[in-house]
Amino acid sequence: MGNLFCCVLVKQSDVAIKERFGKFQKVLNPGLQFVPWVIGDYVAGSLTLRLQQLDVQCETKTKDNVFVTVVASIQYRVLVDKASDAFYRLSNPTTQIKAYVFDVIRACVPKLNLDDVFEQKNEIAKSVEEELDKAMTAYGYEILQTLIIDIEPDQQVKRAMNEINAAARMRVAASEKAEAEKIIQIKRAEGEAESKYLSGLGIARQRQAIVDGLRDSVLGFAGNVPGTSAKDVLDMVMMTQYFDTMRDIGAHSKSSAVFIPHGPGAVADVATQIRNGLLQAHQTNA
Repeated sequence: MGNLFCCVLVKQSDVAIKERFGKFQKVLNPGLQFVPWVIGDYVAGSLTLRLQQLDVQCETKTKDNVFVTVVASIQYRVLVDKASDAFYRLSNPTTQIKAYVFDVIRACVPKLNLDDVFEQKNEIAKSVEEELDKAMTAYGYEILQTLIIDIEPDQQVKRAMNEINAAARMRVAASEKAEAEKIIQIKRAEGEAESKYLSGLGIARQRQAIVDGLRDSVLGFAGNVPGTSAKDVLDMVMMTQYFDTMRDIGAHSKSSAVFIPHGPGAVADVATQIRNGLLQAHQTNA
């Protein structure tokens, strides 16, 4: 804005206040304006019509006695048709806006707990905007938007909140881990039970096959060799098995030492014991 030969240049997005001998005359719009200083006219000042933003930090206490710092961002501008009110009625509009923001925030936040403050920040911003718009319109200012951009509790409170959150997450993780271990143990037990069942079934079939094979051998030998009884054949088979077992034990260097009677009489006792065991197994399977 310049003044040359009684002309004033008002920049775009600005308005100028024209006075005559100290009294308000008119509002000058952007462009070249005629201000005859010889008759007492002059430009008292100018106002910008651009959108302005003011960040206000307000410290207050919540209902659960936690001190927080609430940061509100106020976006406002001058009303063209009320530029004179904005110029003359307020000497410092930012101070006035801050006062209203403090008043509304300190009236709303103490009614809420800390968690509710975070959840209802939009309601708090709306309350601030409504109160500001109602008050500042009379002074020639329009409140376009109010935002609560930050809610900052005390550092100790933040640390405690983080610890509570971490503990809750660890509790959930421990529960999930325990459930997973439980499932693993159940599956392992089911697998062992199935394995033992199949192993027992295999052993039973193996014993049945041995009994069937011995029976067939005894009957076949007794039929082919006249004068021999089934008992004689079974004793001979048992002795053969006995000597085969002794040979296998001696053939392996890593076999454990086994002490059993090995006299002729002892062989008969072993055969008797084995025969009785096989007969009992056969009777059981039958």
